Amino acid sequence: MTMNDHFPAPRLSDAEIFDLLEEKTRQYNCPDFIETDPIQIPRQFAQKENIELAGFLAATIAWGQRATIIKNGKWLMEAMDHDPYAFLLNTSEDEWLHFEGFKHRTFNGVDCRYFLRSLKNIYENHGGLEAVFTNGFRKDESVAGALRYFRKVFFEVAGESRTQKHVANIDKNASAKRLNMYLRWMVRRDDAGVDFGIWKDIPMSALLLPLDVHTSKQARQLGLLERKQDDWKAVLEVSNRLCQFDPNDPIKYDFALFGLGAFPQEPADPD
Repeated sequence: MTMNDHFPAPRLSDAEIFDLLEEKTRQYNCPDFIETDPIQIPRQFAQKENIELAGFLAATIAWGQRATIIKNGKWLMEAMDHDPYAFLLNTSEDEWLHFEGFKHRTFNGVDCRYFLRSLKNIYENHGGLEAVFTNGFRKDESVAGALRYFRKVFFEVAGESRTQKHVANIDKNASAKRLNMYLRWMVRRDDAGVDFGIWKDIPMSALLLPLDVHTSKQARQLGLLERKQDDWKAVLEVSNRLCQFDPNDPIKYDFALFGLGAFPQEPADPD
């Protein structure tokens, strides 16, 4: 048994946590972040609908090695002729056969073609991704409402049940990391130029942390998260704590927590 077992490291005060989060947010919320992040996939586009679609597909496959995520995201964009909005509106399912060979971990060609079919339905019949998420948000002024409504609309077209595992169900306590990350991309706006901020009717103050192995580890080390599981309850807990540091833009600290967790050479405690 070591001395640290008897005398654990003292926890930082809220003021010290705030200073650390602000410092690391400034460090990682910058254009250099884009070079190794899946957000570079939608960054290829200028048209709003292309940004939304490319962002959603990139976020969908955003688990595993980042290099593989980016490679597969680029393949999807190439397969959609680098214009996903026009591709969905102007092609039929009969022209999507080349997606059958797509595979990213457990997300395969069956899932990919279902996603395209559902996205096409959303743009043809529901006003697009922004409209669906915003209408859901307005039901109870919460991201939870947005995620529930989006999932309902997304799966209104017929398909295999296996694909449902690729859209988080918060009613089963899923953390919805990738959907919360996607909302960060679309909703957050500042002068740093990483997130797009193209959706105006969901406030940044309502966003929730995209909880993953890196952010949850750092949140626990800093005393921002007590819950042991990385689930929806943990997302609400840590997001509420981050609101204490910046109630208007709490999820900017995603950059700090991710950077601290993903790059272990960066110490969690200041000297």
